[in-house]
Amino acid sequence: MGRLREGQYFCFCLDHVREYNATYNYFNGMSDEAVLRYQKDALTGHRPTWKMGANRQDEYSHTTHESFYARGANRPPQHAPKAPKHGVVARKALHVLGLDDEAAAPEIKARYKDLVKRLHPDANSGDRSNEERLREIINAYNTLRTFRAV
Repeated sequence: MGRLREGQYFCFCLDHVREYNATYNYFNGMSDEAVLRYQKDALTGHRPTWKMGANRQDEYSHTTHESFYARGANRPPQHAPKAPKHGVVARKALHVLGLDDEAAAPEIKARYKDLVKRLHPDANSGDRSNEERLREIINAYNTLRTFRAV
């Protein structure tokens, strides 16, 4: 039946369903601001979200940590180890291309193009001995594209 009446239904024949749907407006009666707020919430499935990576500490937690360390507990390292730039699958794909874990997108793309040009049978007078290696390189590059590393 519409907004604010979810779970309630009209019983129409097919012709009347089409007529009703042609004139139906879910947002009828809502202000522009309410429609925009609904559309924004729809992006996350109307679930609450939080900023990622926000490292907020209030004064209470800070003083609690300070008193904990004052009692002789070992302090954590000041600089935590840097998280790997790529996941395990992406790192394996990088190694297939002969690149290290810190490779950036332009470097990956350039390496891929270089290897394909060198190993493609058309560039080697039809020699297909490198075909399996070429297939591995193409699969590795496609894997990196799916992980948006390229």
